[in-house]
Amino acid sequence: MASRAIKYRHQTASFFHSRTRLKIGLIGGSFNPAHAGHLHVAIEAHRQLGLDQIWLLVSPQNPLKTSADMAPLDQRLAGAQVIAAPYPFLRVLAVEENLPNNYTYNTLNFMKKTMPLACLVWIMGADNLGQLAKWHRHQELINLLPIAVIDRPSYSLQAIAAGKRLFRRRYKPANLKTALAGRTGKLPAWCFIAGRKHTASATAIRKRENYNTEHNTGIKTT
Repeated sequence: MASRAIKYRHQTASFFHSRTRLKIGLIGGSFNPAHAGHLHVAIEAHRQLGLDQIWLLVSPQNPLKTSADMAPLDQRLAGAQVIAAPYPFLRVLAVEENLPNNYTYNTLNFMKKTMPLACLVWIMGADNLGQLAKWHRHQELINLLPIAVIDRPSYSLQAIAAGKRLFRRRYKPANLKTALAGRTGKLPAWCFIAGRKHTASATAIRKRENYNTEHNTGIKTT
């Protein structure tokens, strides 16, 4: 029973149907694998927006990505828990594991309904904002909660252009922090958090790991 409890401890039901009024940043992704870039996004959002917690939402499968090189969910959860462990404000969950699908809109809608008093903010890297128009019900998604975009190398201009197309208003990070504290923000709205950029990439990490495997064993990976 102990091993089963450890395996499923990411399914923390006590977080849901709660009366919490915490300000919580949500970072979704495959975390395939989790890396220092994810930490950078979480730490910057936590610091600049005055959030109480950041939740890393590990998805069973991103609808826009192939499953060909996707590590098992338990393995990706474990990796996210390792990088999150030193930071008390970080939580790791697999909310979508028990939902009918993996669409972000449906996940956030579910969380809004089950955590009606919490103040939720969606957090993403600048590289993902350019693809937001491809997401399921993206127009309704941006009306659910504010979005904070963390700058990434080579994506600044693309993200800012996408933000102008998608959102009615853009907050400065300090102004969004104030709006979240007072629960006075209006949607759809976003903020762009510039500054030091982190170059880590899960794709690059997997390629490097595959290269090292091939180089050390002589066996080509797929």
